[in-house]
Amino acid sequence: MTAGNPEALLDGWRARVDGYLAARLASPAGDGSPELLEAMRYAVLGGGKRLRPLFVLAAARAAGGDPDAALPFAAAVEMIHAYSLVHDDLPAMDDDELRRGRPTVHVVHGEAMAILAGDALQALAFETLAEAPLPPERVVAGLRTLGRAAGALGMAGGQALDLLSEGQPATEDLVARIDRLKTGALIAASFRLGAEAAGAPRELAGRLEAAGRAAGLAFQVQDDILDATASTEQLGKTAGKDAVQEKATWVAAVGLAEARRRAAEAFAETRELLGPLGPAAEPLRRLVARVEARSS
Repeated sequence: MTAGNPEALLDGWRARVDGYLAARLASPAGDGSPELLEAMRYAVLGGGKRLRPLFVLAAARAAGGDPDAALPFAAAVEMIHAYSLVHDDLPAMDDDELRRGRPTVHVVHGEAMAILAGDALQALAFETLAEAPLPPERVVAGLRTLGRAAGALGMAGGQALDLLSEGQPATEDLVARIDRLKTGALIAASFRLGAEAAGAPRELAGRLEAAGRAAGLAFQVQDDILDATASTEQLGKTAGKDAVQEKATWVAAVGLAEARRRAAEAFAETRELLGPLGPAAEPLRRLVARVEARSS
């Protein structure tokens, strides 16, 4: 892993994230439930692209910080993401039995344990971020950013809108509102968390967060396209469910061709925002390029 090889940096960071998550989810001393811990481990350690934590680390480097110091921020984001997937797959939500190419947590561990695993992962995320060995003001800023992105005005609020919109006309305004909250908020927060871990000045943190918002839109539009065009084997989750459940998606709202144009436009905006940041942002640019290549 060398500083001159962005792809090697990304691969090395992913290994560091995986190792850090495994250590945080190792069996603790005390009276906790082994069954609950196993469900948490199943949810977090069973694959995944680690996209959001990599955004944190790459944004930290783009802001002139040390990605290793940002690892607790990155792990916290992945725990929030993992908990959201566990709850999203529950019968009361999107009712899915496949995630990351294998049975979902509630199928393996039961619905009650899946709910508790999600709850515990959310708590562990904030505990992990709070223990980051960084100046207190950076930790407090990170806690605020992650809490806002995960809550009623972020991911949880977007999921509520998504559920309430099922069977309703998929207007562009509705889809954009859902995606800004459900998917976009946590991705934008990942970029900002990297900047905050690095102690970036306000203007740079704002630019990175704006790039994260554009990347979040691009990712969700692309996800809607893939749900309509890719196979279950390619996705690692049940394909075509958006149409069956009459979800408000970009494909439903504007059609497949226009959705592809919107995704390309959002990826271009992301690159434009990252352009002035120089060589330090090259791993972040490469990571965005990896995401864009999912549709090719």
